Amino acid sequence: MKHPLHLAALALMICLPAQAHEIESGSVVICDTERQVERYAQLFDGSQRVAIGAVNTEENNPNACALVDVSYVQGPDVGMARSGSHAFRIVPIAVIGVKTPGGFGQVKPVLFFTPVKIDELAV
Repeated sequence: MKHPLHLAALALMICLPAQAHEIESGSVVICDTERQVERYAQLFDGSQRVAIGAVNTEENNPNACALVDVSYVQGPDVGMARSGSHAFRIVPIAVIGVKTPGGFGQVKPVLFFTPVKIDELAV
């Protein structure tokens, strides 16, 4: 079951004016919790699948994090996480569609968290 704070954030995202949010589609890493995204970022060495597998093994849950093709609405950043060489924004997303063989199919909105890579420049 999702944490009550996550459900409140999802409700807030859904209730905000439609013009304030853009629907995006694509392949993204999603995790059930913000903490799992933090751990993903710590383990990320360039391979999404390796980091996802490690988080799922640690969580003893094969579905804690996944790489999925979905339609979603981003919420505001809730944090930042990094490894030795990569940095990520942690963003809640409301998944509203899932890619099927016939295209994207609408689903009841579900809240997940995703890492968004930050391109850092050396100064």
